[in-house]
Amino acid sequence: MVGRNVHRLRTAAGISLADLASAGGISKTTLHGIEQGQGNPTLSTLWALATALQVSLGELLEEPAATVEVVRAGDGRPRVEGDAVSARLLHRIRLRGTVEVYDIAIAEGTQHSDAHLSGVEECLVLTRGRVTTGPADSPTDLAEGDSIRFDAARPHLYRGRAGHNRAVLLMVHPDN
Repeated sequence: MVGRNVHRLRTAAGISLADLASAGGISKTTLHGIEQGQGNPTLSTLWALATALQVSLGELLEEPAATVEVVRAGDGRPRVEGDAVSARLLHRIRLRGTVEVYDIAIAEGTQHSDAHLSGVEECLVLTRGRVTTGPADSPTDLAEGDSIRFDAARPHLYRGRAGHNRAVLLMVHPDN
């Protein structure tokens, strides 16, 4: 897992093997071994690589987040209860950037959206009606109370399936 993540993050950042090895204070051979899953890096090596890649240590250790995450209204997501408020965790979105929050109406019909800039995510919580949304090549049907989070740097669509559809849309823009 660590090797795949280092390779993915290094490639996405446009950093050569030699440059990352130098920035991390390790040899190219050691870095190559790590990326191939043949190394056993120390914690200090992982911290050095995370710092050089400008990511958290967890980015090297965990499986990358799914590009589409759907939460259904009735599923068993974590809940907390207070005196006057109850809350259900829908999505966790790691941020380095700006979040725009929209109240949207989605008419019957289809709207195709071109890909946004790299790194932009959309998170939609359907508050009324039924819609189909998500990446254009694999949209998802949502009912009231469902939510979806997806990579908006791919073509995507919105299609109203009922007469009156409303949602809260969060657009997450990374710092550039």
